[in-house]
Amino acid sequence: MASDKPVKNASGRYDNVDFRKAAGYEYPVIKCSYNRRDVLLFANAIGCQADELHFLYELHPKFAAFPTFPINLIFKQTDQDVYNFAEKMISGDVPGTPPFDMQNSVDGERGVEIVNQLPVSSDGLDLEIRHKVIGVYDKGGNMILEAQQQLRDAKTGKVYVNMNSMAFGIKQGGYGGPRGPTKVPTQMPKDRKPDAVSRFQTTKETALLYRLCGDYNPLHADDEYGRGGGFKGAIMQGLGTWNISAHAVLRELGGSDPTRMKSYGARFKSVVYPGDELETRMWILGSEGGYDNIGFETIVVGDGRVALSNGYAKIKQAKSRL
Repeated sequence: MASDKPVKNASGRYDNVDFRKAAGYEYPVIKCSYNRRDVLLFANAIGCQADELHFLYELHPKFAAFPTFPINLIFKQTDQDVYNFAEKMISGDVPGTPPFDMQNSVDGERGVEIVNQLPVSSDGLDLEIRHKVIGVYDKGGNMILEAQQQLRDAKTGKVYVNMNSMAFGIKQGGYGGPRGPTKVPTQMPKDRKPDAVSRFQTTKETALLYRLCGDYNPLHADDEYGRGGGFKGAIMQGLGTWNISAHAVLRELGGSDPTRMKSYGARFKSVVYPGDELETRMWILGSEGGYDNIGFETIVVGDGRVALSNGYAKIKQAKSRL
């Protein structure tokens, strides 16, 4: 409705903003598809290794999609070529909410729950993503959009994954909107060492490879564009770091078995630059129903800044498998 649409004024700010109108808004349904090559590319981009050939070789008898692979389908959709990221990702239709300035926007948090294991290609499926706004919040002058997504087969109604996200618009708030809920952080044990530690050395090319999985934001390729957003240059995709850490968790605590990951998520805490070395520290916090509850954080080796905080995962215990 026209009355719900903010309008940019001469100062560069927006009139007619009311974040409360956003809750419950459903985006148009997104169709998506992928092939085996997409699955292989993703596994390579997040650091799967040669002893995990079931993620890297399509003729392996247990060839499988990495369980967090679906998180990028909301970007990739049905495209098999590069696309204009700003045009596709613009969020100008959310009632009462200005469109995100992509140059000054980052991922805030992502989570995924695997309901059914995803096939190695979408052949024969009519995959779609249902995408709904939970709320838009105003914190510290920043705009935060919380949403839920569900990947399902329109033919059968079968749900494959449920996802959640928080998009963070830097200095794009300040409109007196609701602050949103306060989430209880995942507490990492202070009295014992991690149960597993994994390191991953990113390179200057890591973000350039990962963007081929469907995230073509120029912020991850163009140093000048990155500096325009207040960064030192091009930055790693938040989801690139997130998926690299997902691989670390599944490899170290789930035996690289895709059927054992039930849920996974983390908050994006600090920017990561291509060339940074990442260290993921993991703790088993307890277990229930045959699953281990994992807490983790990912830091940048050297200066110790936290890249991912509040990390969690639910991993099926090997001994409980039939």
